[in-house]
Amino acid sequence: MPASLPRRSLLGGLAATALPWDPALAQAAGGTLRVGMTANAVPLPNGVPDQGAEGQRFMGITLYDQLVHWDLSRADKPAALRPGLATAWRTDPADPRRWIFTLRQGVRFHDGRPFTAEDVVFSFDRILKQDHPAFDPRAAALGRSRLFTVAGYRADGPHTLVIDTTRVDSCLPYLLFWIGITHQGAWEAAGRSWETYLTRAVGTGPWKLEQFSLRERAVLVRNPDYWEAARIPKAERLVLLPLADANTRVAALRAGQVDFIEAPPPDAIPALRSAGFRIVSNVYPHNWMWWLSYLEGSPWRDQRIRKAANLAVDRAGLKALLGGMMEEGAGLVPPGHPWYGTPAATPRFDREAARRLMAEAGFSPRNPLRTKVAISPSGSGQMQPLPMNEFVQQCLKEVGFDIAFEIADWNTLFTMMREGAMAPSARGCTAINASWAPMDPYAAFIRTLHSDYAAPVAFNWGRHSDARADALLNQVLEEFDEEKQGDLLRALHAHLVDRDAAIFIAHDLNPRAMSPKVKGFVQAQSWMQDLTPISLG
Repeated sequence: MPASLPRRSLLGGLAATALPWDPALAQAAGGTLRVGMTANAVPLPNGVPDQGAEGQRFMGITLYDQLVHWDLSRADKPAALRPGLATAWRTDPADPRRWIFTLRQGVRFHDGRPFTAEDVVFSFDRILKQDHPAFDPRAAALGRSRLFTVAGYRADGPHTLVIDTTRVDSCLPYLLFWIGITHQGAWEAAGRSWETYLTRAVGTGPWKLEQFSLRERAVLVRNPDYWEAARIPKAERLVLLPLADANTRVAALRAGQVDFIEAPPPDAIPALRSAGFRIVSNVYPHNWMWWLSYLEGSPWRDQRIRKAANLAVDRAGLKALLGGMMEEGAGLVPPGHPWYGTPAATPRFDREAARRLMAEAGFSPRNPLRTKVAISPSGSGQMQPLPMNEFVQQCLKEVGFDIAFEIADWNTLFTMMREGAMAPSARGCTAINASWAPMDPYAAFIRTLHSDYAAPVAFNWGRHSDARADALLNQVLEEFDEEKQGDLLRALHAHLVDRDAAIFIAHDLNPRAMSPKVKGFVQAQSWMQDLTPISLG
């Protein structure tokens, strides 16, 4: 930790924290799991939730099923795709741009309607067809950035779906995970209004929506008729509470008003353990970094500047600040990951080398490079973004950076990420600290770094453009052999680390704190987590 930066308490004034809910949320005899989320609002229950991947974790895979699921049943290896509403998928031997999905039979929506291929078509239409009567602008704002290689789709009978892509896309199944399936009758029952639908949401998932209040809570109830018997929830109810402030989450857990909190502040963890609360963590794909702008005029176009910043970050000091609840940032994926590869030099802390590079570029602590970074105070599992960013800010100051922050709530920051560094929403920022879940090739590399997918098409916020990276990414998209695809991804990742494509800061260990009454939770090596095995004893 830089000597000039005082150690900031992440716990703060806990005793003075007000708890924003009522006694009606007291623990029910049948078992109610109450979760304190990091978001400042409840994710939308519309099948394409906001609030980033946290929204998908709590409101996407609870109320809805997708064509493909992640296997979240194990803690000892990275999660892999498994069948969801689709039991099998393949490309057409005559045309690799055409995918054929065999759909699961015997599935019913929460309102009793049987699931068919037409429901997938409707769920895509509401996102992709602006002239469709059921077009949903909010769902489209997020869903289009997931389905951007989809050229067309159709039902071929009740149990077969055909999807055509704009290009050969070996990674399409990963994208389909983000789209929850509903049906037209549910929208019509809500008065053909997606706003009304938010309180009457209908999916096929293991939980049903009972109550939704955007700023207060959502209450979900067990779906006893869920098609996958092993995942019928053990708890009767799931209550989701938006508690953006880390101190409030801890206070709620200590007071017995929640059972399970995301991202407890590190300096609260020893006291929570001593009080009998369980702390659960695991390695998983969550990368905390700064994405950079490569637009004309951005200082980050100069690799000397990028490398100096990577050399300036005291990752070991940051790990100490977080009580050990991180691994030192070493790339877009952590060392040991199947796609890490062999960079020529991994990120390290070397302040003097950073100062030399800054001097070569014309900057010093007396003549600093001034620029602005967009950050959020919480949300979507952003770890502890304010103290972490302040720590990085001080590290960079000591080698010749003067970093100002543009602070926005998580949903606003995510909108900035989606709209891109060229958009007015960027507010002059040349970097953005939107932590990311590199669960698959698209999330890790393609949507964020391929020049064809610059925002607003996908999430290449800073318009990163690199000929070798693009060539490797194109090969990944055209390679269906998993082993060969892995070789390409390892070469790609090594190249991105070697060129300092981003400022690599931390890999999250994803701590959660929970009451000892919480039983059965398995912390998967995934950004997604399955709440259905949890019971309260």
